[in-house]
Parts: sequence; structure tokens; C-alpha cells
Amino acid sequence: MNLLQTLLLSIVEGITEFLPISSTGHLILTSHLAGVVQTEFVKSFEIIIQLGAILAVVVIYFKKLVPINSNLYEIQLRYKNLLIAFLPSAFFGLFFYKYIKLYLIGNTMVVIWSLLIGGIIMILFEKSHPRGGLLLPPREISNKKYFLIGMFQVLSMIPGVSRAFATIFGGMVVGMKREEAVEFSFLLAIPTMGAATGLDLIKTDTAVWSNGNMVTLLIGFLVSFITAYIVVKWLIKFVQSHNFNIFGWYRIILALLFFVFGL
Repeated sequence: MNLLQTLLLSIVEGITEFLPISSTGHLILTSHLAGVVQTEFVKSFEIIIQLGAILAVVVIYFKKLVPINSNLYEIQLRYKNLLIAFLPSAFFGLFFYKYIKLYLIGNTMVVIWSLLIGGIIMILFEKSHPRGGLLLPPREISNKKYFLIGMFQVLSMIPGVSRAFATIFGGMVVGMKREEAVEFSFLLAIPTMGAATGLDLIKTDTAVWSNGNMVTLLIGFLVSFITAYIVVKWLIKFVQSHNFNIFGWYRIILALLFFVFGL
């Protein structure tokens, strides 16, 4: 990849990682448009730069993750809930990593169909789930329900589904307020994407990591971090007074455009 392609993919990753529109799907589609060949390194690059975006969440929610002048019990409870929700992805990711990377990562048609179907589901969900409704306090959400959120997250292993989309809507389905579901989705990204990156580093042939490739990764990591930091701050304010219909329509329109022109 050249510098322009690196910057483009990194900015796209930072913008889309926490929006319910699929960062992996957008990276695949952007690579398709930019003429980036889906080599072993590019596939790993698209996974690893997500860690830069995740670091933005660590910085923003640092006080909720580290027991400094904080309620230790609340932090322990938060880590327990995150662990429970992380387990399904850990299991499926470990056992199906080879097939996901071989058959799904880089598959443009899978992305387009996922964007389209996900957009339709999002709009239908918003119509049946208006703001307000039956909401549960965080302490009344059972371990089974956190595990169910984790099962929703497993769906995001299909490129184009969106990890944020799956976990936010999973959280709302089990009774979380929209803002709480968004925050939980942000925090759940930390162990999930950290594990995905670690697994990819272990599984990928070390010959891929040449000096030039390492510089490309570093640039991608930093750019995705900065971009994601800005987007997360914006989304926190956005969900306080808006639903996700705009993202649903965006997914549908983007998928239709690629059906007509992109392929």
C-alpha cells in the first residue's frame, strides 16, 4: 500500500469503528475502490489498525476502567459484565478464525448484502423500539443477558454486519437505555478487538512484518486513533437525542450504490 491508501483506510477505520455501519465492511469496500489488493498483510492491517481506534475508547473511558477515585465495586462489576459478553466472541473467533479470514474478510458481496439487510433491520427495529419503553437499571441486567449481548456480537464476524450495530442493538434488546448500550459497546470493543489483533499477530506468517510494513501499521494505528477519538466524542452526544435511522438509511443507500455501480 502507498501512503495515500494507508491514510484513507485509517481514516475510514477511525470514522466507522464505533458507528453502526461496519468498519470492516467499509475497509473492504474502500480497498476495492482504491485498488488495494487484499494480500495477507492488507487483511492483517485492516484488523490491527482497529486497535488504534480502540485506544481512543481507553483514553475517553479511562476513569471507568481504572480504580482511581472510583467505586471499586462498580468497576469490578463492569469488568465481570464485559468478560461475560466477550466469551462468545472469544470462542467463535478462536475456532473459526481461519475460515473468517479466508472466506469472509475481503469478500465484497458479503459486505454489500450485510449492509443492506442490516440497514433494513435497523430501521424496522427503531420503529418497534421507540425512545423510552421498558428499560432496566444496569444492576438488574442478568449474566444471561450480558451473554446474549455477546452472542449478538458474534454476528459481527460477518463483514458488513458491524460490531457496534450488533452490540448496541443487543444491549437495547435486553433492556439497556440507548446511551448505556452505546457505552457498553464501546467498552466491549476493548477486549474483543484486543483479542482479535493478538490472535492475528500469532496466526500470521512473520514474513509479513517487514520494516516497510511496520511503518505502514504505525501510521495506520495513529491516524485511526485520532479519528476514532473525535467520532466517539461526537457519538456520545448524538445518541442523547437521536435514534439510528440515519445509519440504517445510509447502509441501504451505500449497498444499493455498490450493487449498481461498485461491482
